[in-house]
Amino acid sequence: MSIEIKFCGLTRAEDAAEAVSLGAAYTGVIFAGGPRTLTAERAAAVLMNVPATVSRVGVFAGQTADEIARTAEMVGLAVAQLHEARTPAAIENLRRKFDGRVWAVVRLAHGQLPRDIGDLLAAADAVVLDAYVPGALGGTGVALPWDELSQQLDELRGAHQIILAGGLRPENVARAIAAVSPNVVDVSSGVERAPGIKDHQRMRDFRDAVANASVQS
Repeated sequence: MSIEIKFCGLTRAEDAAEAVSLGAAYTGVIFAGGPRTLTAERAAAVLMNVPATVSRVGVFAGQTADEIARTAEMVGLAVAQLHEARTPAAIENLRRKFDGRVWAVVRLAHGQLPRDIGDLLAAADAVVLDAYVPGALGGTGVALPWDELSQQLDELRGAHQIILAGGLRPENVARAIAAVSPNVVDVSSGVERAPGIKDHQRMRDFRDAVANASVQS
């Protein structure tokens, strides 16, 4: 099984270019607050040379459907990733404004999937599993309890798109893939030397670790 990669929290065009050269399927920019947050204008500049074959993902929290749609048009987003307002009704409302894919983020504190996971998967194009850290929406470097999640995900794999985030880095991503078998792995702080500043060697190491894990799966 081949696992796709999303490099997220991009703030520099050279890091986006490196993500593309490494074969990333997704390049992510943040509009949800925190040290990696960009304006729409800045995000468009960062992703300017990302080809159409690589999907641009915008991470949102608190924006209205109209605001998300306007930003998506300015930046050329293919995916809106929702950290808040991720109910099925909110997702359907966004679809009336935005014709791209919608990913719903589920932040887990203790490794237990929420009861509404089925409803979210039915409404969204994918679910992003991330660690819950009070006061932060992502990029914290905190990992999920992958082994606890594995069995819970058995009935969802194959029929639904699972994106694994939360504390992934070159040193642990193979173990996470072996436990969870996601469709996509999402990395930000795990390949950085400072918030929003990617370390290209660590990006390459992450790509290689994912490729080796995919071959073994």
